[in-house]
Amino acid sequence: MIDKLHYISQANAAGSHIPAIERALLAGCKWIQLRIKDQSHAFINEQAVQAKVLCDSFNAKLIVNDHTDIARNVGAYGVHLGLQDMPLAEARKIVGQDIIIGGTANTLEDVLQRIQEGADYIGLGPLRFTTTKRNLSPLLGVAGFQNMLSHLAVKGISIPIVAIGGLTIGDVPTLMKAGIYGIAVSSLITNADDPRQVVEALYAELKSNLST
Repeated sequence: MIDKLHYISQANAAGSHIPAIERALLAGCKWIQLRIKDQSHAFINEQAVQAKVLCDSFNAKLIVNDHTDIARNVGAYGVHLGLQDMPLAEARKIVGQDIIIGGTANTLEDVLQRIQEGADYIGLGPLRFTTTKRNLSPLLGVAGFQNMLSHLAVKGISIPIVAIGGLTIGDVPTLMKAGIYGIAVSSLITNADDPRQVVEALYAELKSNLST
């Protein structure tokens, strides 16, 4: 089961993602993506081990960004791969059949490619500018999402698509009505004065605006 709300981790001043993950879990998040860039394999593995223990204690699912071997070794629920990362077919050979694989997409062609590759879900974006990702792909805007989802619907193509990239609570109703399965956020929860209130509001919107 793929949750409709994905939290993507952010590091604190010391470089650790664990405090942010714990805060998100305490706020009610059930799907955590550990996303660490520009750090050693050993550091990422150590963070993944800690994140898995935390997620298990909250009955939440851990997704590891990029590192298929780490996802497999720590027993993560899944791995998420960017467009420039390892091909999904190669990743499947490493993680086996029991770990789900998500793939990033920016264009309709990317979405179709991910489906052909066997992705279990797609992270589509960015909706708008965000500072949490370097080398940002072209912004889609709401119209971009609507156009792509409409095209997929006409073709009868169905796969869980998770919107990402600078989303706010107010974006959820429009995106859900357009056919988005769920959303992924980072700073919206990390920087919130009351993360639980934000998480509860997001889940409320996601549940009340279920796409048909």
